[in-house]
Parts: sequence; C-alpha cells; structure tokens
Amino acid sequence: MNSTPSEKASPPAEMPAPVSFREALLFWLKLGFISFGGPAGQIAILHQELVERRRWISERRFLHALNYCMVLPGPEAQQLATYIGWLMHRSRGGIVAGVLFVLPSLLILVVLSWIYIAFGDTSLVAGLFYGIKPAVTAIVVQAAHRIGSRALKNNWLWAIAAASFVAIFALHLPFPAIVAAAALAGFVGGRIAPQHFGQGGGHGAAGKSFGPALIDDATPVPEHARFSGRRLLQVGLAGALLWLVPMGILMAVFGWTHTLTQMGWFFTKAALLTFGGAYAVLPYVYQGAVGHYGWLTPTQMIDGLALGETTPGPLIMVVAFVGFVGGYVKAVVGPESLFLGGALAACLVTWFTFLPSFVFILAGGPLVESTHGDLKFTAPLTAITAAVVGVILNLALFFGYHVLWPKGLSAAPDWISSAIAVAAAVALFRYKRGVIEVIASCAVLGLVARLALPM
Repeated sequence: MNSTPSEKASPPAEMPAPVSFREALLFWLKLGFISFGGPAGQIAILHQELVERRRWISERRFLHALNYCMVLPGPEAQQLATYIGWLMHRSRGGIVAGVLFVLPSLLILVVLSWIYIAFGDTSLVAGLFYGIKPAVTAIVVQAAHRIGSRALKNNWLWAIAAASFVAIFALHLPFPAIVAAAALAGFVGGRIAPQHFGQGGGHGAAGKSFGPALIDDATPVPEHARFSGRRLLQVGLAGALLWLVPMGILMAVFGWTHTLTQMGWFFTKAALLTFGGAYAVLPYVYQGAVGHYGWLTPTQMIDGLALGETTPGPLIMVVAFVGFVGGYVKAVVGPESLFLGGALAACLVTWFTFLPSFVFILAGGPLVESTHGDLKFTAPLTAITAAVVGVILNLALFFGYHVLWPKGLSAAPDWISSAIAVAAAVALFRYKRGVIEVIASCAVLGLVARLALPM
C-alpha cells in the first residue's frame, strides 16, 4: 500500500553476467578519467557505477569495504577501487584498479605542470577552473547527501554524524581522533543497542532495491580473499622490497641529501599521515615542500591545489605537481633536461605516496572479509561511516567558503561562481545529470565568464 508506482512496475532484477578481467580493466581505465569531485565525489561515482548500475557488488559489501578504507591512511576512493578490483580478480585486479585510478591523473598533471612552470600561460586553464570549482562544491554536497541518506538510518547515527561535524568544524579536532571516538561509540552502541548499529543502521538489508549483485551479501568469500599468514607475509615482503629498492637506488646514485631522495623519504612519511584524506595532510606537505625544502613557492602550492581539485583522481595527486615543480626548478637531472627532471620527480613522489595504499588493501583485505556479520567489527565501522558524513559536510563548507567568498566573508560573494554552483546543484539534484556532464558544462560557463568579464 505504501509502494511507489515505480516500485510496483519494476520487475525482479536478474543476476548480472560475470565480469571478465578485460571488461573490468576497461572500466577501471574509464574510471581513472571520470573520477572528479574529490573523495566524496569519487565514492559517489563508484557507488553509482558498481552498486546501482552494474551491480558488481552489493550495497552492504560496498559499505563494509568503504568503512575499512576510511580508517586507513591514504586516499579512500583509490583504496576502495583497489579493494573491489582485488575482491573480483585477485591481486592483479586490485593492482590494475588502483593504478588506473591514479595513472590518468598523473599524466594530466605532468602535462599541466609543465605548461604552468615552463610557459606561465594558464589563462585558458584558469577560465576552465573558474567554472569547475563551484561545480565541485555542488558535487561534494550531493555526495554528502547520497552517502548520508544511506548511512544515517536512525537517530543514533545522526547524532554521531552531527558530533563529527562539530568536532572538525568548530573544535578543529584531528580526523584520527574523530575516527577513534566514532569507533568507540559504535563498539559501545553495538553492545547496548545492537539493533541500531548493524550495517545499514539496523533497517534491513542494505541495497535491496538494486537487485542481486555478483558479490552479494550472501556470496561466500572467494578463496584468494581468505586470510592466510603466508600470504600476509608475502604481501608485506613485496611491499618492503618495492620501497627499499627504489630508495636504495636513489641513495646510491644521488646520495641522501639529494632532492629526489629527500622527496622519496618525505612523501613516504606523508603517505602514512593522510588519515582523513588529502586536506588532513596538505598542511604537512605545505610546511615541508614550501617552508623546509623550498621546492616551490606558496603561490605555486595554491595553484597546484587548484590543479589537483579539478583533475580526475585523488586530490592528494597534488603531490605530483609538487614533485614536478620541485624537480624542474631544482634541475634534478641537469639544466638541459628540466622536463625530464620534473617528470621523474612527479613519478617518484606518486610511487612513494601510493605504495602503502596497495599494501594496506592486499594485506588487510582478507582480515576485513572475515568480519562480515560480526557485530563486534561492523558496529564500529557503521559508526565510522556516520562520522564521515559529518566530515564530508565540513569539506563541502570548506569548498563553498573558498570558492564563493574568495576574498573572505567581509567582502561580497563571487556572484558568478555562486550562480554556477546553484546551476550545478540543480542539475545534480533536480535533473539527475551525470558528474562529468555537469563538470564539462560548468567549465565552459567559467571560461566564457572569464573571457567576457574583467576580473
């Protein structure tokens, strides 16, 4: 009696066809070029593509993997893609998914960084960015709404989300502390009110409206995803070698104090501090790259952040810009090969930044897969998901403030940016337009506005 017309008319969905490794590879490659919107937008794209549209994985299994990625240092969306790729096609699937999530962004940023530092002519790019920034703000707001509407199923979880927002927005507490507090709340809540802390908020099976998935709630854990001490040791040793060999080569060829060696060490440390996403580690990167090492200027760092915000891939890919500019300016392989030096530095810092993410997923995934349905594990993770909704809302406000009031609240807002943001929000919420379509349209609007009006 309470069913909507669309629910009555929808026939039972059939099980999707098995996905070959080649088909998955082509999807991960496409994802690398469309993953705009920062972690919130990227997670929303992953959910829309893999849970709603393709039904490769169920809502509950998706959220279980997401919860694990949220508590790791590193880019959550890239780790989530790696996790799902690993679950579907073993280690090679995870490595391909994770690499292709980053590779297009790296190539684009190397080209844009070269244009930026070598020619200084970014008027066209600046015009496109002027329209993209308010679109990204609307995308983050939409992502907060989408994830919140699925994760906040009762007043307990709403309270955790609200407390998380207050903690990061008003009290400026670090993200790891918020995650720890949410996990504790979930652990306690799972004991005193377990009906509210099951995955999905205790309101039935998550994702039931999307139909059966290839990796469904009841799908047995595949053999390669079962915990094995031997496999854990193999992954740990492989990760250690993949760090030690390039670092050893850098030290042998250039020495410890050389720019490339110091970049490798610095961004290894940065990779292990990125709890809460890129914005949590950007002050650390700024302090080291600008203040301590002098690889780039404060203005260049801000411009690099703009590039990172408006290109596909994780926002932490701004490290590729930092590496390129530092390698170019410092002429790390000689003054006659500036582009080569910048490109080499960008690739090195990307390697050292993302290597830990692959190790965390391939080593920890089997442990996570063993916790399905165990309330001792799912309740804290459900609470963490609720807390992340509050953090994403804070990110949306951060974007909105810097994009719509670029000169501060004491000055008038940027009315053109505000109009573009409203148009993007209407397109996303009212007309359900795709993320890429909205970004492309807003980029054109921003370019036209820049060319037509003096700024």
